Amino acid sequence: MENALIGRYEGAEMTNDVKIIAEFCQNHNGNFEILRKMLNDAVESGASYAKIQTIFAKDLSFRERFENGLVDDTGIAVSIRRPYREEYERLKNLELSYEQQSEFVSLCRIAGIEPLTTAFNLDSIPEIYNCDFKSIKIASYDCASIPLLKSAASCFSEVIVSTGATYPEEIESAVKILNTSGVAYSLLHCVTIYPTPLNKMNLLRMMKLKDHTANFGLSSHPLNSIDGIKADLVAIFLGAKLIERHFTVLSESDTRDGKVSINNLQLSEIVTFSHLNKNDQLEYLSEHVPEYEECLGKADAVLSSDELLNRDYYRGRFCNRVEGDEVFNWEM
Repeated sequence: MENALIGRYEGAEMTNDVKIIAEFCQNHNGNFEILRKMLNDAVESGASYAKIQTIFAKDLSFRERFENGLVDDTGIAVSIRRPYREEYERLKNLELSYEQQSEFVSLCRIAGIEPLTTAFNLDSIPEIYNCDFKSIKIASYDCASIPLLKSAASCFSEVIVSTGATYPEEIESAVKILNTSGVAYSLLHCVTIYPTPLNKMNLLRMMKLKDHTANFGLSSHPLNSIDGIKADLVAIFLGAKLIERHFTVLSESDTRDGKVSINNLQLSEIVTFSHLNKNDQLEYLSEHVPEYEECLGKADAVLSSDELLNRDYYRGRFCNRVEGDEVFNWEM
């Protein structure tokens, strides 16, 4: 353990200033009382941010190739199957109105936790701003959506960007925009495989984000019943300043994202681990995370076929409506 995590990664820093994002996603099932419970539990567990997603079914784009999925002549999938009508009806039942989002922000401020949401299209930016969010998240698939990044950087005091299924040159372009704007920002390593096996985490790719900012971290989606918070702890030891995990107060079978979501006890464990000194972190990993090396992967790992399939669908999943046409975030 010592040779792998200390000898090879001398750049690892003390990490007792790590911030934890409790990502509620749609684990509230569109029920504000469940959302309120999630917020309270996240606060009690020590999270730094309480995060929702600003998603509305009306913004879902229709793209023919995803209605039935496509395979090539050898039977290999070239696009996933995600029919528009099924996805529309699912999302419609999970929406939080802007009035509810504004109330969420107020509850967060009263509780002493930073409210955060993900913007999935340019049209939503003014509405999110009017809800009084100060921090905003840009999802992996919009890391290369320059107009969206510019708009977010001009409206909010903090921008957090995930970099899953994103090419190095796209990250560089995003960083250039963020640096030019002068906004405070963070970059999160992410592997867009749901769930992500430990041996696909490629945490060394996370370490390359240090070339752009000291505020780097991990947004992960492991199968919770098997891999729990292991990758998050290794990321913290390596120097991550920000950890994002899906969070739930329901059983894993009660929500679509339940299988990759942690509970309040696990969230508390991450927070507790983040406050340990480096030697105590190392001791804990040695005893409780024997799979640590599986998480490391390669710094120059290329995007896998699964990541590319998900990129193809999720990049453009939501659009902006301009004179009746669907216009994507990178086209505005």
